[in-house]
Amino acid sequence: MPRLLDELEQRIAAALMIDGRAPWRKIAAVLGEPERTIARRGSDLLAAGEVAVVGLRTRQSSALLRLECMPGTSRAAAESLAQRRDSTFSYLMTGGADCVAELLMDPQEVSSILATEVPATVGLLRVASYPVLRYFRSIRGWNSGVLTDAESVALRSELTVDFTANYPLGPLQSAAPSPLSAQDLRLLDALVEDGRSSLEALARRAGVSETTARRRSEWLLRNNFVSIRAIVEPASLGLPLEAFLWIKASPGKVDAIGRALGREPAVRYAAAVAGDPQLVADVTVSDQEELYRFTTDSPWAAEADRIETTMLLQARKRGGRLLSAP
Repeated sequence: MPRLLDELEQRIAAALMIDGRAPWRKIAAVLGEPERTIARRGSDLLAAGEVAVVGLRTRQSSALLRLECMPGTSRAAAESLAQRRDSTFSYLMTGGADCVAELLMDPQEVSSILATEVPATVGLLRVASYPVLRYFRSIRGWNSGVLTDAESVALRSELTVDFTANYPLGPLQSAAPSPLSAQDLRLLDALVEDGRSSLEALARRAGVSETTARRRSEWLLRNNFVSIRAIVEPASLGLPLEAFLWIKASPGKVDAIGRALGREPAVRYAAAVAGDPQLVADVTVSDQEELYRFTTDSPWAAEADRIETTMLLQARKRGGRLLSAP
């Protein structure tokens, strides 16, 4: 079980979840703490791996996978999917979903990946693939709720997008296909490895000046070729119970339910998908009683035809980052 972060650590983590590249000086000013304290405590969280700021390359297509595995093979299947470069997360689950994962793909790759590569996953008994039609929230847009609205707004910049809103392309897709230079690709690689790479490090990696590194990295971020996100285990924030909700709803209610889920603090991820169910949501709560209330008492739940709940046993990959193996 991850260590529960103290109050200041949770606030620093929450600030990085809003803007992973925010300078310590800005975070300190917003949180009302000494810059030296914020820099020290924040650097310690990053060094210990309790918070990781990473970049995720965007693609034009994405799909959720729900795998049922032969007895004793679910961990191997989750590991196989986690090792894929195109997977953003890979989770071991309870219930009928032994393993859940998300893949980001270019359109020309979808057929080969979903029809040939995924069915060859070790231990697979059967798989359902759900192309994502629309995101209502991604991990990039999740806020743990420990910051005030004013603090959250103050931490945002023109390079941070609030994905709790509904964007036509969704948060994991670039604004428009565009040829990238070799320098751009090197900048992307550097940001994927370390979302907080300094301008000096980016310039050195790309072989350009710091001025060019700033201009091109901001262009890549603004046009959503890479998404910067802070990865924090929910249990570290006092939310040890994580579950996936598989929601069936009539076509006329899908958008309203999705938007409602996107406004819920407990929801880390919510998407409309092609298939049965019509919506999938990843939620994190403090205990089973809170999960019960969320799935029975929430206004959006009354609009759903059916809600299936599967609970997370282990995360092997989050936000494109491999986590420590058990």
